[in-house]
Amino acid sequence: MKSHRRTTARALLAVAAALAAAALAAYFWGGSNGGLVVMNQVHGHFVGMGWVTLVALVGGILLGARKTATRLALGLPVAILGVMVMSLATMLAMLAGGQEQTQSLTAPGRDDRRLVVEEGSAMIDPLWYVYVQQGSWPRERRWAVGYFNGDATDNELREAVWTAPDRIRLTTSGGVVHEVTVAPGGRPDQVVSAGW
Repeated sequence: MKSHRRTTARALLAVAAALAAAALAAYFWGGSNGGLVVMNQVHGHFVGMGWVTLVALVGGILLGARKTATRLALGLPVAILGVMVMSLATMLAMLAGGQEQTQSLTAPGRDDRRLVVEEGSAMIDPLWYVYVQQGSWPRERRWAVGYFNGDATDNELREAVWTAPDRIRLTTSGGVVHEVTVAPGGRPDQVVSAGW
């Protein structure tokens, strides 16, 4: 019975360590400045991963410690602190809203390059995030092309299109047109910001 508890405790601690390592990898290798798209997807599940990590960590401590006093001395502070931190993270994630992909256009003549538009919100303001993604999974990378805050309707993103395999046109509701050139490696020459 004790060996089963120890094995389960080790497995739970290994799960907690693996999830923490995945979150750190997503933080360091994700992002919108040439980061890996797969790491951005992992980062999108940060809160859920945090809760599972907390449960696995507390379970590993409770099953792995031999004495009740040790279980309480380690498990209780980890559980209390973890629940407080994860509750705050959950609330902040809910307030920030999420981003949902609403458009994905392949570049003309380039199957490995896409223009991606994601929509989200900052409380009541609509937001648009425009990215170039280049490569194939799992080594596909992402670069930010533009951010649009619809707090003022003139700054809303009206259109995002390819005009050439290496040129993007972004148009706001106010009629402002931004032309962005994309380098052979996928990096845009500028990041457009409207209303930020």
